[in-house]
Amino acid sequence: MSTRLLLLLCLTGHVFAKVPPDVDCLVVHQKHVNCTWNKQGTPDVNYTFYSWFHNESPSICATYMSENGINIGCRQPYNDISKRFNDFYTKLEHGNKSHQQQLNLKQRVLLYPPVNVSVQTGSDLNLWFYWNQTSSNCVESEVRFRTNNNKWESSEVSTGKQSFCINLPSSRSRYELQVRSRLGNNCGQSLFWSDWSEPAVWGSNNSTDTNQINNSMSVWTPLLYVVGALTLIILVMMLLHHERLRIIPIPVVPKPSPVLYDIEDWFRFSKGLKGNFKANYNEHACPVREYTHVSQSDSESSDSSNFSITTDQTDCSVFIPVNEPEDLSTLYSSSSSTVPVTPLEERQV
Repeated sequence: MSTRLLLLLCLTGHVFAKVPPDVDCLVVHQKHVNCTWNKQGTPDVNYTFYSWFHNESPSICATYMSENGINIGCRQPYNDISKRFNDFYTKLEHGNKSHQQQLNLKQRVLLYPPVNVSVQTGSDLNLWFYWNQTSSNCVESEVRFRTNNNKWESSEVSTGKQSFCINLPSSRSRYELQVRSRLGNNCGQSLFWSDWSEPAVWGSNNSTDTNQINNSMSVWTPLLYVVGALTLIILVMMLLHHERLRIIPIPVVPKPSPVLYDIEDWFRFSKGLKGNFKANYNEHACPVREYTHVSQSDSESSDSSNFSITTDQTDCSVFIPVNEPEDLSTLYSSSSSTVPVTPLEERQV
């Protein structure tokens, strides 16, 4: 009994093993349809694959994909992109066994990753990333970026747009961005995103050329410091040679007292400057004499003697006539005697 049961299980398992597996299909970049049947593992036998869209006749696989000599998939041409809105049929056959399926490819489109991802600094000082993707009017994108190898940040890009902006980037940071795409709502949104593109890098460590520049700058930096110091020393020497800098202290002017006795006491002059205010000459006093003419009758009444006052005279004596009569010439002509001039008053100035 046990032998019969074991034999029955073996035959049943062999029959189940021969049942063709399920087929999974994707429209790859709207150029061809890839169908695979190895989701449950590599099959034991090579199956023959047929496929067709609605209202079309079945066609055998043009190009098989194999693994270890066993067919695991098929690639069919896809010429009309509008066919994905129609039902798609597949069939696997091996011997007298076959398995047919009906699939909807409308949301099963897988695009290639975007290409030509580039980065540049715009005139607005922002960082702009650009990329290319076919059927841009139907494609929406998603970007992920990070700064200095930190955690990735994601952002969606609207359908038809193939650029992304990072505002006011720091020149000391390193920016890295990747982008992926899928069909948007305008053309029947796909369930599958493409793979991430190659990263575009911008920043202080974005290339080996930058490292080489930094290394060369580190070598020349000490020399530049030495040249700058020598230039500064030469300029200072030239300035000291051609321009004599003198520091002239400004004396503090004291508050003047209400009674101003001497201007010399008010200002604090130096000895040489103070000597300039002293007189360097002597002025002698000169006697000034006032004289008048005396008539003869007056002279006779004075006991016929001459009245005179003798004073010390200097070289600078000045005689000032006082009240000289107009008929003095008549008086001199009528008298044959000499009338002395008698000084009446002497005053020393």
